[in-house]
Amino acid sequence: MFFGWLKNYMPRGIYARAALILILPVILLQLLVSVVFIQRHFDGVTRLMTSAVSIDLRFIIDTANDAPDLQTALQEIARIDAPLEIRTTLPAPDVAPADIRPLIDLTGGSVIRNMRTGIADVLAISLEDRRRVVIWVETRHGPLKMDFSRRRVSASNPHQLLVIMVVMGALMTAVAYIFLRNQLRPIKRMAAAAADYGKGRITRFTPTGAVEVRAAGMAFLDMRNRLERQAQSRTLMLSGVSHDLRTPLTRLRLGLSMMDEDEVAPLIRDVDDMQRLLDGFLDFARSDANDSLEKVVPAELVEAVLNDAHRTGQAVTLGGIEGPREEISMRPLALRRALDNLINNALRYGTKAEIGVSVTERAVRFWVEDDGPGIPADQREDAISPFVRLDPARNQDMGSGVGLGLSIVADVARTHGGVLRLGDSEKLGGLMAELVLGR
Repeated sequence: MFFGWLKNYMPRGIYARAALILILPVILLQLLVSVVFIQRHFDGVTRLMTSAVSIDLRFIIDTANDAPDLQTALQEIARIDAPLEIRTTLPAPDVAPADIRPLIDLTGGSVIRNMRTGIADVLAISLEDRRRVVIWVETRHGPLKMDFSRRRVSASNPHQLLVIMVVMGALMTAVAYIFLRNQLRPIKRMAAAAADYGKGRITRFTPTGAVEVRAAGMAFLDMRNRLERQAQSRTLMLSGVSHDLRTPLTRLRLGLSMMDEDEVAPLIRDVDDMQRLLDGFLDFARSDANDSLEKVVPAELVEAVLNDAHRTGQAVTLGGIEGPREEISMRPLALRRALDNLINNALRYGTKAEIGVSVTERAVRFWVEDDGPGIPADQREDAISPFVRLDPARNQDMGSGVGLGLSIVADVARTHGGVLRLGDSEKLGGLMAELVLGR
């Protein structure tokens, strides 16, 4: 439970996590050294120094108390305070009401505590002036004020250790972070190249860095090259299939057209079905083989698809255009093919459809919704799979096909680093297909 709560506040980026790994041990080490060394070592040194000074202070106090009168006490104290480097005032007119200690004083508490332990009848101790210590004690001739250097009871400049620790810790952390960043940079470049490839873009990438990072980079390049070779082989195969199958189908249709129309009508319909099946297979396998990335305004792409639908008499309306009209790198031919498939799919099972687009900083979302019967939630994943026909969900008798329409759209989404989502249309009551593409 605790680690799950802590995980929400941990940095996400690799640079931030590396910085945390570097800085956290340094901070913990500095705190540990500060507590153990300063609290124990400086307290011990302060206790010894304070005990030594307390001997001199008790000697002055005893001298004042042994004098029969004030005048004699002043003469005796004046004879010894100069050699002891302690300034005295008797009687003291300005006795502090309580001990005075600065808010930030590493050894102040130990000084006051040890002096009160070693000296009797202490009225107040002041450390307001960091360079001096002032102590008031009660004598038989009145309050005695003693003023001496702070260096006699405290180790000099204990804060210098903290300054040196912080400065050197920050310097070494910065140096270590620079070296670590050089090791992390190849990983970031490989991640960016993989993300671009997932969106259909091939980014130049050269493996660098440590041996393990280079090995991962080479494995990524090998995988990308194999995928590219497979895509090229698929394109060549499709070209051969298109040429080899379309030609005999055309000859067969021409031959049937010369025969009696009533007798060969069923055969002609079979040939047309074969032609449509072939076109569906080619569209599914072709994907974006002949399509390249271009700067496209998504709103203009939707408007072009909508205009084409109006020219063909399709009942399609504009559902909305949200976000800025800015150019984004996309494959326009593949996207138009995908949107056309969504519109045709919507109108095949419904009477009207709506198309829209939404552009944000992180994604572009195209949507097409209809007033048809929709697809049950437990069958939507199967509907995107190729060669699957959901007869109970969508009226398949209203048009022929092989169940590749949504599969083509999903494939186009994947080539753009996106996804095809199916849901319910709240506006029209049918199916809503959302084509979400990462930017």
